[in-house]
Amino acid sequence: MVKSLNTIRELTDKGTWYRNGPFYGNVMVGDYAFEFYNETKLQDYIQIPWDEITYVVVDHYFGGKYIPRFEIRTKKNGKFRFSTRNSRATLKAMQKHLPRESMRKAPSVAQILKQRFSNLRQS
Repeated sequence: MVKSLNTIRELTDKGTWYRNGPFYGNVMVGDYAFEFYNETKLQDYIQIPWDEITYVVVDHYFGGKYIPRFEIRTKKNGKFRFSTRNSRATLKAMQKHLPRESMRKAPSVAQILKQRFSNLRQS
């Protein structure tokens, strides 16, 4: 069994970790880390301490009313995509431990296309 890094559990929610396909389990936001774990498959877990997180990229639609998923980018280990049943509450709980500048909105499809066309013109 994996020992949790957190001493206080602030939020627990059902979630999905997108790693070469979906892995279903629970997301826990606590005082020391963001954790994902699966109760049936013990090898499907991840613990990301708050000081390891560089920033969080949030996909949002309809002016932020619908948040399907978010991506945590770390200093050393890359990026991890997650979704929870209530992503808004999960992000609010994470906001208590991260600086405001580290929460970023993902670019929209129109912004991505505009950037790619402008890059084509420059080259």
